[in-house]
Amino acid sequence: MSSNNTGEPNKTTGQYHSTKGTLVESIGNLTGATTWQQSGKEEHAQGETEYKAAQAKGYAEGVTDRIGGKKDAVVGAISGDRQQETAGNVRRDKGEAQQNINAPQ
Repeated sequence: MSSNNTGEPNKTTGQYHSTKGTLVESIGNLTGATTWQQSGKEEHAQGETEYKAAQAKGYAEGVTDRIGGKKDAVVGAISGDRQQETAGNVRRDKGEAQQNINAPQ
């Protein structure tokens, strides 16, 4: 699915292939080249799949950070460890932001 070096889904790479596939399909439609139409459709679909997989992965990572950060903040507050509490709040906020960026549309 992914053509990046890590093998992980990537939103940028997915968007690139989605857009490129749409362009190739359009050229195929204009010229009547059915092979271009088909390959464009396939690349577009693969790009969309990769984008959505990366989005889901980012959302899940955001959930993990939000929950872990909340736990650390509470433990820090209870134990009086202000550094742990602050770090937990930062992690929680980062997780919430990541969830918002990657929320399914």
